[in-house]
Amino acid sequence: MLKLKTKLIAAAAVALTTGLAAVPGRAQEFVNVLTGGTSGVYYPLGVALSEIYAKGISGARTQVQATKASVENLNLLQQGKGEIGFALGDSVKFAVEGNTEAGFPGKLDKLRGIAAIYPNYIQIVASQESGIKSLADLKGKSLSVGAPKSGTELNARAIFAAAGMSYEDLGKVEYLPFAESVELIKNRQLDATLQSAGLGVASIRDLATSVPINVVAVPAADVEKIGSPYLPVTIPKGTYDGQTEDVPTAAVGNFLITHDGVSEETAYQMTKLLFENLPQLVAAHAAAKAIDPAKALDGMPVPLHPGAERYYKEKGLLK
Repeated sequence: MLKLKTKLIAAAAVALTTGLAAVPGRAQEFVNVLTGGTSGVYYPLGVALSEIYAKGISGARTQVQATKASVENLNLLQQGKGEIGFALGDSVKFAVEGNTEAGFPGKLDKLRGIAAIYPNYIQIVASQESGIKSLADLKGKSLSVGAPKSGTELNARAIFAAAGMSYEDLGKVEYLPFAESVELIKNRQLDATLQSAGLGVASIRDLATSVPINVVAVPAADVEKIGSPYLPVTIPKGTYDGQTEDVPTAAVGNFLITHDGVSEETAYQMTKLLFENLPQLVAAHAAAKAIDPAKALDGMPVPLHPGAERYYKEKGLLK
């Protein structure tokens, strides 16, 4: 009798172990969307994507995770701690190269592409009271450049290098999220903020409605010194309250990235549902107006996920 009980207990243990081992297979239907700070563009778009995926992917449970954006998202994806994340093109490039100075422990070889989405505009905004109107005027002043080694901060380093400047030229450097930077400017504790985001980002709109601002130009010549993936662009006048002129600056493409541990079917559905629900994304943030399936493969810095590749082939966008 004792032997029988022992065998039954052993069998139950094996069954339990087998059941637990099966759980990771089902985890592929859990979609964690990695975004950025809640006052940026990644977050509202991520919330919209999460809602789209929850409805469109059978049996999927979705979650939105606010992060420090590009660099953190890519490191989390490499570790399998998310299924899809937003990231800037130069950050993705550094991730593939394993650039340790950019915040990567080594070459991130598990990253796979879903789509190129919209461009991030490097937006440098100062209070009018600070007197800052150009990059040179930032010398001796205080500037927030985003979270340390975030995509925004990597953009700041590139812009300063092209202009022949460094953080040492500044009076003070703050490494703060968008919303916190804006609050400090409102309270006259900070002169300017550099934010890499879609046009009309909520944080700068909030600032412009609170205090008079200057949008600082990044000359096209400086942008061309940096080269790909940076492009010279214009922030149209009227983008923010009190902005009466077009302002030249730089843009860097944003990408939706996944990893090779995500199933082909899930990656296919994530790609398909992205493009089938663009109005919902535009409702979440106007930056999504620039998302175009015809441009989805432009400048992709990592190999496409097979699921995404399947979608583009179905649509005749890839042979």
